Amino acid sequence: MKDWKYETAADHGLAPKEKLVSLKREVGLGGYLLQRAWRAGTRLYLRCYHRLEVIGKDALPREAPFILVCNHTSHLDTLAIASALPWRLRQSVFPIGAGDTFFETPVAAFFSGMLLNALPLWRHRCGRHALDELRTRLISEPAIYILFPEGTRTRDGRTKPFKSGIGMLIAESPAPVVPCHISGAFEALPPDRRLPRPRSITLRIGTPLRFEDVSNRREGWDRIRDEIEAAVAALGAGKEPG
Repeated sequence: MKDWKYETAADHGLAPKEKLVSLKREVGLGGYLLQRAWRAGTRLYLRCYHRLEVIGKDALPREAPFILVCNHTSHLDTLAIASALPWRLRQSVFPIGAGDTFFETPVAAFFSGMLLNALPLWRHRCGRHALDELRTRLISEPAIYILFPEGTRTRDGRTKPFKSGIGMLIAESPAPVVPCHISGAFEALPPDRRLPRPRSITLRIGTPLRFEDVSNRREGWDRIRDEIEAAVAALGAGKEPG
């Protein structure tokens, strides 16, 4: 049995508003109970209203850290991916969201931070420092990230090219990347709708990819991006990446 050790919360000393938008945010007891209730409700909603089907769930790593990477079709994507994880891992899940969309107002920041447990990346102000901070937390906590390398939702149902930021985050890291592909969420909640329609959603999970031997330089970032993009596309075509 390990000795108990007291450690100060990483977000200690920050004002409530600052905590919500901090990459060091930690959830207290109240937030933990709130998230448990939210996750139970969204899981029931997805199963009953969208008949969520998860294929390849056995491919998920049993322990953190790892990153779930998926095509981005709808605001339902994050809920569907998080609901596929076993309960024992869900408290370690941090969706990475666009700060200028999900953290711009106090109400949006509360919903994203306290219910979704999301961490913000500001698309027009995202520097290497923020990615390094995420890299450190991923391994040291350890954590599970949900990431959409397209950078934004599709507007026409087609997958956009992946960005190399995923390579900057994962190169030379021991954390595996789990490729995923979601279908049906765009039809259920496209960008021009405020309320979702009762459409079926399918989430396919592929074999984890590892990049600890890939250099943390431009050529390495591009290689990682290309391999992950190909794996997600293969899942979308009904194939398991080789």
